[in-house]
Amino acid sequence: MKIVVIGGSGLIGRHLTAELERAGHEAVPASPSTGVDAVTGAGLAQVLVGADTVVDVANAPSFEEAAVRDFFERSSRNLLAAGRQAGVKHHVALSIVGADRADGNGYFRAKVAQERLIAASGLPYTIVRATQFFEFVATIAEAFAVGERILVPDADFQPVAAADVAAALAAVAVGAPADGTIDVAGPERLPFRAFVARRVAAAGDGRAVTVDAAARYFGAALARGSLVPDDAAAARLGDTRFETWLATA
Repeated sequence: MKIVVIGGSGLIGRHLTAELERAGHEAVPASPSTGVDAVTGAGLAQVLVGADTVVDVANAPSFEEAAVRDFFERSSRNLLAAGRQAGVKHHVALSIVGADRADGNGYFRAKVAQERLIAASGLPYTIVRATQFFEFVATIAEAFAVGERILVPDADFQPVAAADVAAALAAVAVGAPADGTIDVAGPERLPFRAFVARRVAAAGDGRAVTVDAAARYFGAALARGSLVPDDAAAARLGDTRFETWLATA
């Protein structure tokens, strides 16, 4: 199969391209660095010629709310239109578990807008919602730093290795469209604090990590299950445990 990976030069895109190539598929990484810009539409028609599946794992360059929404809406409209023109049989997009349950987060709202465009496009599709990546836990921790403490929300967390997300995306890309969403998460569901504290300790950082019920997740108030799969039994779980990943990070 020819599978075009939009955002192929990024964290997930690199893992995904390698995963698909190992399975014997023609994986084509597409990004501005390869002359393909989904936001402007440049290069889309050419790269999608003969493509069976397109997987959109591109990320916005800015997290400012208006900019991130414009990025996902503009790029998705262009990609969906080009996909219809090229006869793409399956549109796969990476989104976020809980994007529709944390309305105060502008990035999440932009991902929900993207999901709606895809669902209404008429193209066969699958939206893969992943929990936060292990690779981002340190950055997330810093967002909650207050002086010499890190104050985190009172919520559950179930992060996943980027490589495991890519493996799930690869399986979806070569399968039949779900015309719906699939959740992907890590193998452990624990309090938010547990993951952040382990990441901070692994870095030799002595700051205390404590729970603050008022802490917001990039603007969003969280309930206990806001960031984890709603249906735990149906979610696809990665194999990599956080402790294993930390040992090699």
